[in-house]
Amino acid sequence: MEFKILEAEELSQTLFAGFIRRQIVTDCWRREKGQWVVKVDPFVDDWSKEDYDTLISCLKNTIRTGGFVYAAFLEGVLKGFVSVESAFFGGENRYLDLTSIHVSEDMRGRGIGASLFLAAKEWAKCRGAKKLYISAHSAVESQAFYKKMGCVEAKEYSKFHVEAEPYDCQLECEL
Repeated sequence: MEFKILEAEELSQTLFAGFIRRQIVTDCWRREKGQWVVKVDPFVDDWSKEDYDTLISCLKNTIRTGGFVYAAFLEGVLKGFVSVESAFFGGENRYLDLTSIHVSEDMRGRGIGASLFLAAKEWAKCRGAKKLYISAHSAVESQAFYKKMGCVEAKEYSKFHVEAEPYDCQLECEL
């Protein structure tokens, strides 16, 4: 596996040709009456061409604004990526926003996500952040990954993220 920082000009539909976003979800974490519970909520999460166009635009913006986009490649094919924004928020929590972390379906469970997450933590720490903020997919498997990486429920919720993704779990990871 080769890891590298991506440049804006590398981002295109072609880059994602060998990347499989697909995630089959059965159970999700939901907050009910102030408690987190697992609920059966089956669906398949996948991206359309338009979703990839939006992702590419967002990742290019992350790079243009001084953020971090880091990727994993197997034999030249993109198999995972992570992005962290450059703008601080959250007052004394001094968060930097981990806006995406994804591993191709055919490569999950091999430590790629952990390597990407650790690189994001190091990048954020070097810039003076105290914590990473993650508006994270609520699938049980996704949440198990974040817990394994040391994430806990965020002390301070981002209104932007809660409104954009009301079913996401709002997490933080101390650096």
